[in-house]
Amino acid sequence: MVEHADRSRTVSKQSLIAKSLLGKIPRSVAGQLFVLQVAVVVLLVLGAILALVLESRAASDTEARNRSVAVAETFAHSPGLLDALKSPNPTAVLQPLTEAARQKAGVDFIVVMNDQGIRYTHPLPDRIGKQFVGTIGPSLAGHIYTESVYGPLGHEVQAIVPVTAPDGSVAGLVSAGLKVKNVTTAGNRQLPVILGTGAAAFTVATTGTALVFRRLKRQTRGLGPAEMTRMYEHHNAVLHAVREGVVIVAQDGRLLLANDEAEKLLGLPADAEGRMVGELRDLDPDTAELLLSGRVATDEVYRSGGRLLAVNQRPTDRHGRAMGTVATIRDTTELLALSGKAEVAGRRLALLYEAGIGIGTTLDVVRTAEELAQVAVPVFADFVTVDLADPVLQGDEPTGARVDLRRAAVHGIREDHPFYPSGSLTAFIPSTPQARGFDTGQSQVVPDLSVARGWLAQDPERTRRIVEYGVHSLITAPLKARGMILGVANFWRSRKREPFDDEDRSLAEELVARAAVSIDNARRYTREHAMAVTLQRSLLPRALPEQSALTVAHRYLPAQAGVSGDWFDVIPLPGGRVALVVGDVVGHGLHAAATMGRLRTAVHNFSTLDLPPDELLGHLDELVNRIDQEETETGIGVTGATCLYAIYDPVSQLCTIARAGHPPPALVGPDGSVVFPELPIGPPLGTGGMLFESAQVHLAEGTQIVLYTDGLIEERTRDFDVGMELLRQVLSQRVREPEEHCQAVLDSLIPARPQDDVALLIAKTRVLGANHVADRNVLFDPASVADVRAWATAKLDEWDLADLAFGTELVLSELVTNAIRYGSPPVRVRLLRDRTLICEVADGSNTSPHLQYAATTDEGGRGLFLVAQLTEHWGTRYTPQGKVIWAEQTLPAPDGSPDGG
Repeated sequence: MVEHADRSRTVSKQSLIAKSLLGKIPRSVAGQLFVLQVAVVVLLVLGAILALVLESRAASDTEARNRSVAVAETFAHSPGLLDALKSPNPTAVLQPLTEAARQKAGVDFIVVMNDQGIRYTHPLPDRIGKQFVGTIGPSLAGHIYTESVYGPLGHEVQAIVPVTAPDGSVAGLVSAGLKVKNVTTAGNRQLPVILGTGAAAFTVATTGTALVFRRLKRQTRGLGPAEMTRMYEHHNAVLHAVREGVVIVAQDGRLLLANDEAEKLLGLPADAEGRMVGELRDLDPDTAELLLSGRVATDEVYRSGGRLLAVNQRPTDRHGRAMGTVATIRDTTELLALSGKAEVAGRRLALLYEAGIGIGTTLDVVRTAEELAQVAVPVFADFVTVDLADPVLQGDEPTGARVDLRRAAVHGIREDHPFYPSGSLTAFIPSTPQARGFDTGQSQVVPDLSVARGWLAQDPERTRRIVEYGVHSLITAPLKARGMILGVANFWRSRKREPFDDEDRSLAEELVARAAVSIDNARRYTREHAMAVTLQRSLLPRALPEQSALTVAHRYLPAQAGVSGDWFDVIPLPGGRVALVVGDVVGHGLHAAATMGRLRTAVHNFSTLDLPPDELLGHLDELVNRIDQEETETGIGVTGATCLYAIYDPVSQLCTIARAGHPPPALVGPDGSVVFPELPIGPPLGTGGMLFESAQVHLAEGTQIVLYTDGLIEERTRDFDVGMELLRQVLSQRVREPEEHCQAVLDSLIPARPQDDVALLIAKTRVLGANHVADRNVLFDPASVADVRAWATAKLDEWDLADLAFGTELVLSELVTNAIRYGSPPVRVRLLRDRTLICEVADGSNTSPHLQYAATTDEGGRGLFLVAQLTEHWGTRYTPQGKVIWAEQTLPAPDGSPDGG
């Protein structure tokens, strides 16, 4: 204690002396700076003036001589000078020339004289004819001579140049010169500048000194020695009282200062101050290296005993000059422990946040399981496997007591893992953590897999490979949602040495709880989507009907987000004709699918009436209006529908088309050319009050009719016109069959996850040739019936259909007789040999025949009854010229039995 007190008193005395000197420093330093700066400025100004004077004199003399010589030489060698000297009156010729040259050359005089020195020219005319003032001897000898003289104009510098005749003799002399005062004027003009600059420098120096003095006084706040000493003592007390170590090291590595906290934290001895840092053996070597290095350090952590110290180090001179360093040291042992816990909590929150935004981005069960695995690796686990009950993947609830789980996802830090692959079905035995978790709904922690007998018994060979792979710890957490256990998620560790613990279990349960809800949502959506797709597919044609007019290929793709109301149909019509239908109900969901089924049924019913396309769309429009009115009260009315209806006749090769708000068809010619025919645009179904129009297009044999819904060409990333152009490009790439065209169109235009349903129907036309068609006009006379029967019998013999001759005669007799008796001319008969034998009788009236059941006592009324008995189908269709009554008979099989018997 005494030693410490003595040392403190010594330090206080030294401090008092130092601070007393510090109190005097500002005033003495300011006075010295002021005197020094004034002296420097005065000396600089005097030196500049002296140098300028000397330089001005030397430069003036040189400039005067050079200019005088140049002007004199130039004039002496000017053309015509010798002639002027020989003239009777040289002055009259030369005086104007010398004056003009003098003014332009900037000299004070140009004098031309003879070899005796008598002037011919002079700026002062009264001096002409008098003797030249100067030395002419050297010039008469042929030399150029310069000198300084006092002539008529004052103190002058002049040059004398000989004028040489062609024979080398001196014919005259030319002298040019300047007055000295005119040459030195430029230098004299610079003297005020030098004096002004010196005065400015003096002012700046004086002002700077005053500012420095003022700043020093402000920094010391006007304190005297006593006040400075007292302030130092207060700072010294604070320095040793703070709970942060302060160490000051000199440039030579000597410890200048270590406060009490630094001595405690670093374990320094009491006599450490003043010693070399390298000699302090109790100081940690790494810390000593930092203190001696002099480098800048920020919150670098070092060990000292059982403590963790955070060290900051900076140079004592903030301007970077090496004058030593000061280091601050604080104990961060407890802070690091707390920050470690906070960091763990932060990572946990970050992982849960990532799970919140990264799991459940889609309504796909498998994809959701994969997202759970991807979120947990590698932050929480090195490998994650997700096993789900098999019914869950189909959208159903898990059933049964057996733990048969299918692997839905596997993800880890490496690809060469030894786990069961995705898609495998595993029956877990009761002793495994997976079975216990699935049965009890409680998560299971296995710290050491190498001694977990229940897990090892599942598959000894595979579990051995997993342990050898380095996997050492496992958490199995059941996927529970809405009271159901859907499966289990397994978290495995291999690279991280520490096993899973209870804190890890709680984090795994939180992760799995979030994922389970998303998986259950995806399961429920999968079930509902499957039901809706099943309903929609049940409403679409399962198989296309047999017909000979077209070769048909089709595709239907439901939307990923839900079912819609797209449909298509191929409907055989009488006379070998075929109707092609494609439609689209606006909206998605079961209601749209159900509405589509109603419209498709209505189209089938209207087609049995054999209506033209425009009339059929008109009836369909009325039906949609009625449906909309019926369902308006429920708020789920039809929001709109489009439809295209086309009838192709293989005999005339005409295709009649009408559309209600639907995209136009594409026609692919036999040569591969693609056109979109100009067709009347009808309003969408359900608008009401608008008429529909149809158009006829003649199609060459082999033409492909491409019908589609807007989901094929419209997409979020492209416009309608762009989709139409893409469709045209795909269809025109090369000649393909309908099936190939369907696949090429879908591959090129449909995205990976379509947002709308797509219905595509491609039909390639055929022609019913002349060898399959026979027709004739019939006289409007009952006697012509016999001719018709004979003609039909002959044609059937030609077609090898003699077996149908009897029935055909009866059918034609009845139909032609009715047309003549009840109809109007013209009457025409046509036989078509297609998949069936078709008999058609056309007349000009619109009266429709009706099937009657005559009593046994009736004489007539049995004709159509006989037709119905002898044929497979019969009916009536109306044309702009009247009506056609038709009947179909089944063709006999090659062995003589009827087809389909």
